[in-house]
Amino acid sequence: MEYLILVGALALIIVGASMLTDGSVALAERLHIPEFIVGLTIVAVGTSTPELVVSMLAAIGGHGDMAIGNVVGSNIFNVFVILGVCALFAPIVFTKKNVRRDIPMCIGASIAFLVATLLGGDITRVEGIILLTAYVAMIWWTIRADRAEMSAEPKTSNDGAGKPKMATWKIPVWIVLGLAGLIYGGNLFVSSATAIAKALGVSEAVIAITLLAGGTSLPELASGLVSIFKGSPSLALGNVLGSNIANILLILGACSTVTPLTMGNVSMFDIYVAVAASAVIMISAWIIGRDKLTRIEGVLFVACYAAYLYVLL
Repeated sequence: MEYLILVGALALIIVGASMLTDGSVALAERLHIPEFIVGLTIVAVGTSTPELVVSMLAAIGGHGDMAIGNVVGSNIFNVFVILGVCALFAPIVFTKKNVRRDIPMCIGASIAFLVATLLGGDITRVEGIILLTAYVAMIWWTIRADRAEMSAEPKTSNDGAGKPKMATWKIPVWIVLGLAGLIYGGNLFVSSATAIAKALGVSEAVIAITLLAGGTSLPELASGLVSIFKGSPSLALGNVLGSNIANILLILGACSTVTPLTMGNVSMFDIYVAVAASAVIMISAWIIGRDKLTRIEGVLFVACYAAYLYVLL
């Protein structure tokens, strides 16, 4: 039965990712905003909902280290696994705005997280409010800057020519149903995969580090892959960068505003790896792949995640 649930969960995730991608692309076209911005905001926040729920429940239950660990593990997974796997299917191109603005914002959020943990070993309510404020300001500034830039660009008469547009009423329905499918399917996948792993004798430590951390990031992975297959790699990149920023500024900010979060069993090594993961994206854009994440780099990213797991275990 667990195997059937696992297959059904995967099917639900794939359908949800497809609907979310179609709805998001249609929304970007309808509002005349870049797909990347939709990925950075709507898709990123939506696919980060599992992390938000898990982290908030953990924080309320007095397990601040679980909330922090979930965010740290998800951010590392997002970079090395999601971007790595997506790059295996198609190179991901970095635009000048990604290099000059978006990736530095992701690195900045990671550094803010590092500073908060180094100051006192926990994240206080004041720091949580600061993180939340920074998230709102960042999203507002990014959207405003992109809308101003697009309005200054000359419009061409053949934009979207020959491409059927999604009906307006369908856009929010597809986005909501897609997110619901991703989140519910992700929860089913984690629960069934955990049950199967326990039945096979896999230790709880391995389950927590792999299935739970990866499971809450499964919506991002599915959404990223479907975006790649549908020819919208910028949506996949925006999703990963946006999710990592949202995980730190929005999720940890919200959780620590409700109750201060303590590090507990989360080591500084894990946080250093999370910060390094964000920096690796910039290194890839600047030096290695020359403004794109290549297939070879995708293999290296996945190998880095495997090495990280090896060190932990």
